[in-house]
Amino acid sequence: MTDHAERPGKAGAAGAERADKSRLPSRHTTVGPERAPHRSFLYAMGLSRQEIDQPFVGVVSTWNEAAPCNITLSRQAQAAKRGVTAGGGTPREFTTITVTDGIAMGHAGMKASLVSREVIADSVELTVRGHAYDALVGLAGCDKTLPGLMMAMLRLNVPSVFLYGGSILPGRFRGKDVTVLDVFEAVGAHAAGTISDADLEELEMVACPSAGSCGGQYTANSMAYVSEAIGLALPGSAGTPAPYESRDRFAEAAGRAVMDLLRSGIRPRDIVTRKSLENAAAVVAATGGSTNATLHLPAMAHEAGIKFDLFDVAEVFKRTPLIADLKPGGRFLAKDVYDIGGVPVVLKALLDGGFLHGDCLTVTGRTLAENLEETIVPAGQSVVFPVSRAISPTGGLTGLKGNLAPDGAIVKVAGLKRLTFSGPARVFDCEEDAFDAVMARRYRAGEVIVIRYEGPRGGPGMREMLSTTSAIYGQGMGEQVAMITDGRFSGATRGLCIGHVGPEAATGGPIALIEDGDIIDIDAEAGVLSVRLDEAELAARRARWKPRKHEFQSGTIWKYAQNVGPARYGAVTHPGAAAEEHIYADI
Repeated sequence: MTDHAERPGKAGAAGAERADKSRLPSRHTTVGPERAPHRSFLYAMGLSRQEIDQPFVGVVSTWNEAAPCNITLSRQAQAAKRGVTAGGGTPREFTTITVTDGIAMGHAGMKASLVSREVIADSVELTVRGHAYDALVGLAGCDKTLPGLMMAMLRLNVPSVFLYGGSILPGRFRGKDVTVLDVFEAVGAHAAGTISDADLEELEMVACPSAGSCGGQYTANSMAYVSEAIGLALPGSAGTPAPYESRDRFAEAAGRAVMDLLRSGIRPRDIVTRKSLENAAAVVAATGGSTNATLHLPAMAHEAGIKFDLFDVAEVFKRTPLIADLKPGGRFLAKDVYDIGGVPVVLKALLDGGFLHGDCLTVTGRTLAENLEETIVPAGQSVVFPVSRAISPTGGLTGLKGNLAPDGAIVKVAGLKRLTFSGPARVFDCEEDAFDAVMARRYRAGEVIVIRYEGPRGGPGMREMLSTTSAIYGQGMGEQVAMITDGRFSGATRGLCIGHVGPEAATGGPIALIEDGDIIDIDAEAGVLSVRLDEAELAARRARWKPRKHEFQSGTIWKYAQNVGPARYGAVTHPGAAAEEHIYADI
């Protein structure tokens, strides 16, 4: 039988010089006589002696067959592994879970969505710890998978490179580009009788024509832009659509890059700083991105021991201009940004305008400004504008505060014509009741629809409300009502829809005290969300209020509800880097 160290086609030969693993985690599984049993398992998987002696790089993807967002990631992971091998490392592939919002939307499955972000981060941490990997390449495709993997990178703090799987190509329906948002809104139009069964079926069959994440500036693309702005992804890697084989070149480059980081000693917490978090918030604001960034950026900061809550994110939003005309508030899709040069064009426009910290380190080993030296903002296009021609002087998202939201709230204002609203509350204690009322037209123009007990702890799981908001738009009522919730809104949501209202109802926040007919005032220009009740009335109602018991009294969602913190701080479930007594990378 051929000796393991001399197998044909394997790197190296018997007696090859061994890498110095004296400060790498994988020494605990590969070095010394006492690790002979461990090496035996590695030989069983076909590794050579030289491969065992090299640094071990985890290559994790969120590949699955749940939705188009992640379906190409297995292919891209193979390219990343080739890059690791070419760079002198030994790749070890594994996968983690996904809960895809587009399919979880509008039913109890959405309660699993935000929870999945924590499970992703936790499962990656456990895999890397358990197998003592030295570095990490992470490939993600949809909403919670992107922050989940970046959170794990920051928690472990091993050299890491993030790679987005790419967006879907635009659908085409009767001469115009469409996305899955058009299908959600068509459900409301169908209920209102303005489109037929045949129209709806035709639209649903063409809206999503390829693999990839939703094509507008929804949560996946927002967090993909974050990955480049914050420095964890290679320049230009977030913009290429998922079906393009050129994505494989970025994947292979990511594998090579992580080996360079391992040699240079650059780790995620060297890259993710307060200034790079501000860069990330700026790119979300400048592109009219998802309100979910106000959950994910604080959660990522938490993993690095940095204080950066909803109000910090909102402050960046307030001072950053809107420069990209992207759906859902604008006209264009992710592929249109790719066609003019990708995410670096957005970053360059912001940097030239003085809205980014150019001195932040990135995974290239160079600064953000150095990465963008040769990037230009193309003339003659109307997708991304220079700051001097901004669509709006402030970003596409706004933070709110007031007696109804002492711990803050968030609203996407990109594309909105009306930024102030006052009206009587129509209160629902879960999304299903609200959706049923909307579909039955049991609401009126001028009302503020309140959906509560949908927060991180009370939901549990802080569901998104895209089905309900889209149905309202489909009925032609999108500009005639407002909506507030302690839950979330999809990155695809449009309209005066305010999410993340805190404290949440489950903890006795003011949103729990609202009654039908109370007058709610919204001012997205001044950043105010209030209810016309004095402190005495609120105190009297608070004294009568009793906590509600949800139906999840066992299982993962129960565990999440016991540990999750407020939305203001990212809805996190552990103390974070500020409390840690060791960093995995230093074991």
